[in-house]
Amino acid sequence: MYSLILHGRRLVELHKWRHLRFSLQNASPLSNSFSSSVAADVSSRDGRKGKNFTVSYLVDSLGFTTKLAESISRKVNFTDKANPDSVLTLLRSHGFIDSQISTIITDYPELLILDAEKSLGRKLEILQSRGASSSELTEIVSTVPRILGRKSITVYYDAVKDIIVADKSSSYERPQGSHGNKIRNVSVLRELGMPQWLLLPLLVSKSQPVCGKENFDASLKKVVEMGFDPTTSKFVVALRMLYQMSEKTIEEKVVVYTSVGFTLDDVWEIFKKTPTVLKVSKKKILKSAETFLGLGYSRAEFLMMVKRYPPCIEYSLESVKRKNEFLVKKMNWPLNALVLHPQVFGYSMEKRIIPRCNVLKVLLSEGLLRKKSELPAVSSVLSCTDVGFLNRYVMKHNELAPTLMAIYTKGSVS
Repeated sequence: MYSLILHGRRLVELHKWRHLRFSLQNASPLSNSFSSSVAADVSSRDGRKGKNFTVSYLVDSLGFTTKLAESISRKVNFTDKANPDSVLTLLRSHGFIDSQISTIITDYPELLILDAEKSLGRKLEILQSRGASSSELTEIVSTVPRILGRKSITVYYDAVKDIIVADKSSSYERPQGSHGNKIRNVSVLRELGMPQWLLLPLLVSKSQPVCGKENFDASLKKVVEMGFDPTTSKFVVALRMLYQMSEKTIEEKVVVYTSVGFTLDDVWEIFKKTPTVLKVSKKKILKSAETFLGLGYSRAEFLMMVKRYPPCIEYSLESVKRKNEFLVKKMNWPLNALVLHPQVFGYSMEKRIIPRCNVLKVLLSEGLLRKKSELPAVSSVLSCTDVGFLNRYVMKHNELAPTLMAIYTKGSVS
């Protein structure tokens, strides 16, 4: 198991990423072509103001480096110090020292915008009323700060306490049965580098795989050897899939996938992208292949789509047919365009595909696209964010922008 942990740690170092998130509030028809851009500009300035204030506050109040403060400001920001001050004061009043507070805020910065008295204060009082000493309370919360954001805080607290006690004593005797297995297994996952936001649900889980033993070890070994990153939710899903399925069941499912044209290597590459493909029924796999072939795709194209985007084999067959009918026959995108970007089969017709394509129809009729009468790439129209789509296809057409926005928000065109 120790060699497994070392291997997992190396994997963590190989898997680093950043998530970029954008949001767009519900849009409404424009009264003029400038109102939306003005609102966006104001929102952008407010966002920068909040981010700058947050960075300054974290540096001045907690002694964080500017780099760390900027990283945290991407997760949470505020423009007033009243609430953050209240949170820090409350933590100090319960015995948390500055180093512990820094650890807590680094891991769970959202704490700074919680209601100090009604939310955070009440939870700390509940734990103290159950007999938690000041030193025990500060140690456990500092170890897993995110329990403060959970509703059933006592359940999480007790689970974390068991893990910490087990870590401290080499002579600690784990309880027998599933509870003892859980303490052991969660400790192993934590050693592999699994973050708290993934561990917390496992701590209070009464289901498999975290409560197993021998099968847990075997399943974990497979998942680690396949290269899954223990800091991602995909690792947990893969572990659960392998744990719940017997070797015989897995082999039978692989046979089904190979029967429609996939190689053995294909199957496991698909599993690594989307572990849930193993739970897709034999009937669904065969019907999915039959549906795509019936729509005019070659078997090679079907295999390519699933390898590029495995979830498309799980989609409702009626939904696939409807979207294909609209995009190919009504919008005139070639089948190959969808082969290159099978994610479109997962997009909402009503919320994304139809509104955006209605705008595209107008631009085509007016000859306002870059290549006049030629359709842009499917990904250019459907895969970008709402903000990206509006900037690319609506806001740049000054006088026509109000009409385009009305069509976009209405979702239909006469």
